[in-house]
Order: sequence, then C-alpha cells, then structure tokens
Amino acid sequence: MNEQVMAATGGGEVLAADGTPLKQCLQKTLRRRKLIAAGLVLPLGAFVFITFMFPIVLMLFRSVDNPIVHENLPQTIAVLEQWDGKDVPGEEAFAALTADLVSARKSKMIGRVATRINFERSGVRSLFTSTARKAKEMEAPFKEALLKTNEKWGERELWVTIKRMGQPYTASQYLAAVDMRFDVDNNVVDQDEDRQIYVTIFGRTLWISFLVTALGLLLGYPVAYLLATLPLKYSNLLMIMVLLPFWTSLLVRTTSWIVLLQTNGVLNDIFVFLHIVDEEGRIQMIYNQMGTVIAMTHILLPFMVLPLYSVMKTIPPSYMRAALSLGANPVRAFVRVYAPQTVPGIGAGGLLVFILSIGYYITPALVGGRTGQMISNFIAFHMQKSLNWGLAAALGGILLVGVLVLYWLYSKIVGVDNMKMG
Repeated sequence: MNEQVMAATGGGEVLAADGTPLKQCLQKTLRRRKLIAAGLVLPLGAFVFITFMFPIVLMLFRSVDNPIVHENLPQTIAVLEQWDGKDVPGEEAFAALTADLVSARKSKMIGRVATRINFERSGVRSLFTSTARKAKEMEAPFKEALLKTNEKWGERELWVTIKRMGQPYTASQYLAAVDMRFDVDNNVVDQDEDRQIYVTIFGRTLWISFLVTALGLLLGYPVAYLLATLPLKYSNLLMIMVLLPFWTSLLVRTTSWIVLLQTNGVLNDIFVFLHIVDEEGRIQMIYNQMGTVIAMTHILLPFMVLPLYSVMKTIPPSYMRAALSLGANPVRAFVRVYAPQTVPGIGAGGLLVFILSIGYYITPALVGGRTGQMISNFIAFHMQKSLNWGLAAALGGILLVGVLVLYWLYSKIVGVDNMKMG
C-alpha cells in the first residue's frame, strides 16, 4: 500500500497521507472541481441571461405593466376607486382630474397619458392634450368647466376607461392581441370587426411557417440524400453550393428575389418568352404571400439540409443492399429501411426551420406586401411606429407561448430524444 496516499487505522477507516479520512478528501476534491467548472461556465451563463433570458422576462413584464395613468393621474384614480361606475362621477372626480391634468402637463407627461388611454379608446388623445392646456385657468365647478371644454367628458365609458387604465397591471394588451377588449361594464367582448386583425395574422404566420417547413423538407431531402450518397469529391462540391447562401447577406438574397419575382422580372420575362403566359397575364409573385413563401424557403433551406445530411451520413449503405438482396425493390427498400432511419434528421430540420420561420421579419417585410406580412412585422410596427410597446410585448409573449406549446407537442408525439443534429 502506498503510504503517501492512504493508511488504515485500527478501526479500519481509510485515511489519506495527511491523516484526513479519504472520503472527506474525495468530497473536498469533487467540490473544488465543481466550483472550478461553475466558474468556467459562469461567464457564459451570465451572457445568456443578460442577452436572452432577461429581455424575455422584461418583455413579459412589459406586456402587463401599466404605470403611466396610475403614476400621472393619482388623485383621479384615488377618487375613481370609490366610484361604482354606473353613472358619470361627481364633482370630486372632475376636480381631481383637473388638478392631475395641470400636474401632468407641467411634468410633460400628458402626451404619454393621452397616448396610453387612446390605445384603449381611440380618438381621445387630443381631448386630453387640449384640455390640459386649458386646465390651469379652470375654476370650480370643474365638472361644468370640463363639459364646457368638451362634451366627451360627460361620457361614462371614458371614465370607466380611465379607471381601468389606472390599475398598475392590466391584461388589456393580451386581450387586444387576440382581438378582444373590455366593454363599458368591464366584460370581455370581441373587438370591433374592423379592428380584428391579430388572430388572422397569427393564423397566417403558422400557415406560412408550416408551408415553408414542408417545402424545405420536400426540396431538402433529395439534396441531403445526394450529399450523403455521392462520392466525396462530388458531395463536397454540392455541400459548398448548399453553404454558399450563408456567405451572402440576407438582405442581398431577399432583394435578389424581388428582381426575379416582380411583374417585369426575370421569371415573368421567361414565362412570356416561352409563351406560358401572355404579356397581360404576367403572374404576381411578389409583395404577396407567394413571394414570402418562396424567399423564405430558399433562405431557410440549408437549415433543413444540414440536419438531414448529418443523419443520413451515419446510415450504412449495406442496409439498402441487404434489403435489395432479400427481394425488396428499390422503392420499398427506401421506404421501409432507409427513410425511417432519417426521422431524427427530419424532426431536427423541421423544428429548426419552423421556429426560425415563425419569427421571421426581414423577408416578409421586403417581399410580403399586404398579404405576406407575419406577426413579427406587426410587433416591429408597434415597437417602432405606434410605440405601443405593451401590445408588442403581448404579441411577442403569445408567440413565445405558442412556440413552447408546439415544442411540447413535438416532444410528446415524436420525442426530443429522437431528434438528432448529427
């Protein structure tokens, strides 16, 4: 026995060379290794949290956070807390609102308050801003003064909206994201028909994503099969052609499709030259859903080919030869022997392409037109143009939950363990 490593006492306990129990030394060594490993992983974990997890948490919080009215109309909200909502509130509420409007204009927050309430009840932004300019000169009775300024202050629905928007947290953004809203009695009802757009857009997003995934599988499967079965010198050349789009800017690839697909573009000129269509019958393939599907399929095709290729490359060719030698024809051998072994690659490629498709933004924005826009384009619109960040966050939250649900269904039906990237 190496006396520098361990020794035995009379009781049979194994000791290290310094007399410490060996079990304790092993636990100390393992703990030190775990700490070293945690220290090495910590920078990556912090990076992932800061750049990925924290923005998602912030987005979900933003979708329910509603501080603007609560913080800038505090006296009004305090009075309306005691209001039953059955009729226009009394003089006390009008006096509190007048004082809050003066204060909000002085702090330069009246625009944000008016915008927030306008999201819930359109057409009242100018009501708040114009009244705030006159509120400083108003005198009691304030109800009469406000009604003289604008008769809309006598509408019960407006006061119900102010009270509801005075809550620090709200679900109204999620209702708006599924084409619903609160009515004057705070019941959940369908949005007005001319404003019901988001359910349709969510459906279109899912349809385009499924279609792009199916087309990617249809086009990518034969390419991956060729890559896996051709001699190395040919398969390497073909692999370069598959990877070539990654070396080209996404913007360049998308704008190239505009040149190809437009009414007076390359493809339509070829169709006219071949007499497939006449000059007046040129096909509209751009600025619609067709353009979005074609461009997205081309851009995302490598993400389908590579997982399929990595799985197909591991399938021994002897399996097909054995099936043929046992009497199966080539088609039967492929369907019964080869194709089932590629299911992990199909699952990996399909899931990857679908998740990328469902959140795609640049390509639909450039070639989608009115009928090819996806939910990501509307999220960007509310972030950049309408500045309704709460609604944008709600749309993003629903999209996130939808992706997680689909991933859960995939895990239950197919099994994530069966998915292979190589």
